[in-house]
Amino acid sequence: MARAAITGTGRSAVGRRLDREPLSLAVDGCLAAIADAGLTRDDIDGVAAFVPDEGSVGVHELQEALGLGLDWYVGTIGGPSQLSPVWEACMAVATGAATHVVAFHASCEGTVRAARGRGGSLPGTARGMPSRAAGAQSWWLPFGAPSAANIISMYAQRHFHEFGTTREQLGQIALVARENAQRNPLAIYRDPLTLDDYLGARMISEPLCLFDCDVPTDFCSAVVVSRADSVSGLRRRPIHVAATSTSRRHPPTWEQAPDLTTMRALHDAGSQLWARTDLRPADVDVAGIYDGFSFITLAWLEALGFCGRGEGGAFVEGGDRIRPTGELPINTEGGQLSAGRMHGWGYLPEVCTQLWGGAGERQVAGGPEVGLVAAGGGIIGAAALLTLG
Repeated sequence: MARAAITGTGRSAVGRRLDREPLSLAVDGCLAAIADAGLTRDDIDGVAAFVPDEGSVGVHELQEALGLGLDWYVGTIGGPSQLSPVWEACMAVATGAATHVVAFHASCEGTVRAARGRGGSLPGTARGMPSRAAGAQSWWLPFGAPSAANIISMYAQRHFHEFGTTREQLGQIALVARENAQRNPLAIYRDPLTLDDYLGARMISEPLCLFDCDVPTDFCSAVVVSRADSVSGLRRRPIHVAATSTSRRHPPTWEQAPDLTTMRALHDAGSQLWARTDLRPADVDVAGIYDGFSFITLAWLEALGFCGRGEGGAFVEGGDRIRPTGELPINTEGGQLSAGRMHGWGYLPEVCTQLWGGAGERQVAGGPEVGLVAAGGGIIGAAALLTLG
C-alpha cells in the first residue's frame, strides 16, 4: 500500500442524540475532510462508504448531495473490519482506479437507540424481535445471550481464569480512555472516572461492567485517501499507508473457537501486518485500538505482539504504558468507551492528527512518526501501519 496516502480527515458534529439526518452529518464530515486536504469537490473522483444498516449513508446519497463525478466507488457492508472502505480506497488509488477518494461512515445510531429505549441494541429490534432466530442467534438466544457483550464476556472470563487477569487491570483501559477524553472537547463522556467508580458500576455481562462497553453516537467521520504521486501541493503532509492486514485464516466462529482466551481473527491480522513491513511493535508511537468492549483492546494488544499471550492484564496494569506519556499511547481521543462509538472510524483520524502534531492538549510528545490502527473484534479484524511522509 506504499502508493496510498491519507491527506485529510474530517468529522461532523458528534453527540448522543443530535436529531439530524445521517446525510446531513455525512455532508459535513466529508466536506471537512476534503477541505482539510486542500482539495475541492471537483478533485474527488472516488467514494468509499461503510453502510452497515439502514441508518447509514451510502455512496449514491453522498454523490448526489455533493454533486460528485466519480471514476470509482464502493459501498461496503461487511469485510475484514468496519474500516474496510478505507482499505478498498487504498487499493483503488494504488491501482490507478482513482486519484482522490473520500472514505466515510455516517450514522445516527445514538438517536435510533434513544428512540427505542433500553434494549434497543438487541438483534431484530429495528423491526421488532424476529419470529424465529437464525444463524448464530439460534444458539445464543435460548441461553439468554442476545448481545455481543455476552459473547465477549466469555472470552474475558476465560482469560481471567487462565492467566489471573483482574477487573482492576482490565479497568485501566476504560480509565485511561476517560482521562484522554477529558482533553477532547468532542468526547461524549468527559467527567472523571475512578477505579472505585469502575468497580462499583452496574454489571452488564460478567466481568464486563457499564464502563467496559462503548456508547452509541450520531456522527460522520471521513478521510481522504490519495494516490501517493498526486499529493504535491496539498495542504497536509501525506501520511503513507505502509502496510495493511486483512487476513483471516481460521473459521469465523465466535463461541466455538478452540481457545476462548483470545480472538483468532485478530492474531491472523496481526501476523500478516508485521510480515508486510520492516517495522516492529516497538516502532509504533501512537495507536488506535478497537474498544467496542475493553476486552477487545486487551486481545488486540496480545495479537499485535505488544505483549505475550496472557500478558495483556499485566501490560495495562496501572495504565502507565498506554497513557499519552507511556510506551504505547492508545485511543488518545478517548476511544469508543468515552469519545463515543464510531464503529472504528474515530481511531484513524485521531492517529493521523497525532502524526501531524495537531492534537492540542492530548498531543503525544516527541513528534510521533509511526501510527497503528486496529479495528474489529470477534470474528473480524484488520489493521494498518501509518508513517509520516
